[in-house]
Parts: sequence; C-alpha cells; structure tokens
Amino acid sequence: MKLVLDPASSTRSFYFDKKDERVLFGDIREKETHLLTNNQTIHIEPDEVMDFRQIPYPDESFQCVVFDPPHRFNLKSESDFIKKYGSLKRESWQEDLSKGFSECFRVLKVNGTLIFKWSEVSIPLREILKLTPCKPVLGHPSGKRMGTHWVLFLKTE
Repeated sequence: MKLVLDPASSTRSFYFDKKDERVLFGDIREKETHLLTNNQTIHIEPDEVMDFRQIPYPDESFQCVVFDPPHRFNLKSESDFIKKYGSLKRESWQEDLSKGFSECFRVLKVNGTLIFKWSEVSIPLREILKLTPCKPVLGHPSGKRMGTHWVLFLKTE
C-alpha cells in the first residue's frame, strides 16, 4: 500500500517526481493526452481511475492525502484549463467538495495529514473551508495575486 493518496492528481504539476512510488495518483479521467493552444502537450495518466467523492479504499488507508480538486465552474470542454484540471459543476460544487473532504478524511489515518490546495478564481477559500468540519492547522497563500492557498489539516481522533 502506498503512503500518499492524491485522488485528483491531474497532470501531477506540483510533484518533484511525477512517478513517485510513495504516491497513488488518481483521477476521474482515464489516460488522456492533449495539445494545448501554446503547443504544450499534457498527459493525464492516473495510476487508478477514481472519483474523489467515492474513494475505493477502506477507512484509514493512507498516511497523507493531497486534495487538489478542480476549482472553476462549467468551462468549455475545449478550454486548456479544463483539459489540464477539469471543472466543477455550478449546481453541485458544494456537495461534491463536501463529499471530497469527507472521503479524503475517511481514508486518512489518525494523526495523518491532509494537504489541500485551492485557487480562489471562482470561490473564496473561506467558503470552501465551511464544507468540512475539520479545523485547518495552517495555510499559506501563494501565486502572483496570492489567490492560491495551501492548507494543512491534521486528522485527530
């Protein structure tokens, strides 16, 4: 069993080693290759196809979970952004992300860490944090406009 789960890994863009053997890379999309408008080729190649709203692992399976869900609404299917990251559904985003948090914490071991990444392009972080009863330990904004947030949670009993 791997130590780390990333159930929405997309292009694995922030990993130093995109084939790190300690990480189980999941995504709702199967293997895909896209040529973007800037002539960059991207690959979506999950180790396992999975939906972060229904993670197919028993309770307390992973020491760490990385949760970086899509964070924009109803984009056109031909947009570069949706090809890279997917999109949220405007009508169900709160329920989808709430289920995602619940599932991520369910498969996380007690005293394990959940690392959450969120970009405030469509929805402020404060609205997202209302979707989980778990209290974050720390957070850090980054990016040109400080709109991307890294948040650390610790699962306690």
